[in-house]
Amino acid sequence: MIITLTANPSLDRTVGLPGALVRGAVQRASASEEESGGKGVNVARALTVSGVKAVAVLPGADADPVMGGLRKTGVEYVNLPIEAPLRSNITLTEPDGTTTKVNAPGPPLNPVEQEALIALLVGACAVKDGSGSPAWVVLAGSLPPGVPPDFYAVTASAVRDRLGPEAPRIALDSSGPPLTGALLHGAGPDLVKPNAEELAEATGFSSEAALEEDPLLAVRAAHMLLGRGVGAVLATLGAKGALLVTAEGSWLASRPPVQARSTVGAGDSALAGYLLAEVAGLSPSDCLRQAVAHGAAAASLPGTRLPALADTDPAAVTVTALNGPGGPAASGTSTASPSKEER
Repeated sequence: MIITLTANPSLDRTVGLPGALVRGAVQRASASEEESGGKGVNVARALTVSGVKAVAVLPGADADPVMGGLRKTGVEYVNLPIEAPLRSNITLTEPDGTTTKVNAPGPPLNPVEQEALIALLVGACAVKDGSGSPAWVVLAGSLPPGVPPDFYAVTASAVRDRLGPEAPRIALDSSGPPLTGALLHGAGPDLVKPNAEELAEATGFSSEAALEEDPLLAVRAAHMLLGRGVGAVLATLGAKGALLVTAEGSWLASRPPVQARSTVGAGDSALAGYLLAEVAGLSPSDCLRQAVAHGAAAASLPGTRLPALADTDPAAVTVTALNGPGGPAASGTSTASPSKEER
């Protein structure tokens, strides 16, 4: 079982355009759909559709459309009722896969509501099912107004303090102040899933373009996070694929390009793919392989659809094991060769 926390959930409306977006013009949509969203919610949706038990923890009234969407899709959830309606986000997709997102800020959460949401998460993490205690808790997405940037660090501490040795491992997927705030205040996540921009931002090392161009530079940046108490880094690098860096080794995964129809939820699907492979006991390289397969499958689907395991093609993903426990970039060079390829 995997628990996800989405502090700033949303109703995600995706509008498909028949041609390129034209600013200032009136255009008719070719398709329109809506789903319950927010990064943690998306991870829970992707896990549920793949047959892995997931429980989404989030704020929002019982009658909020976000809860209705979760009930409709069969995603289990535990919600903290609040008076304000949850936000709505709008995504515009063009035929070539170009995606434009407009995200609303969301309703504020006051300190009492923040404490209640953390308590709700801790309670969900304490619940055991037939397979035992939850294996992972995912802290994901932006924070609503009024929530301090160290919220995820406070949340991680609460889970570990309450549950001790039975606490689930913690995965963190956020950006900006929530990401840096969590890392600076000792969240110590077992897994962080940044993209190249977020990896550069969190470490202050290099740039998004450079990290995407040279994965070995990205290994160096990832090791900076390991030095801050992070257990593993799953970094998506655009066209270069994705990178997994742990204290034991580094792996790079890539696959042939897919025809992108929408990038909505692709990163969340990659995290879900990694986690479902990890709870199944697969090796680090195969967890990375499934992450890339899930992300690619999500990009090839229209609108807000998220892939099931059956929609993915992990055999199309090539995984390259990099030299040494720290990878070739750990020594300060970015010119070493990969050591092994596997399909």
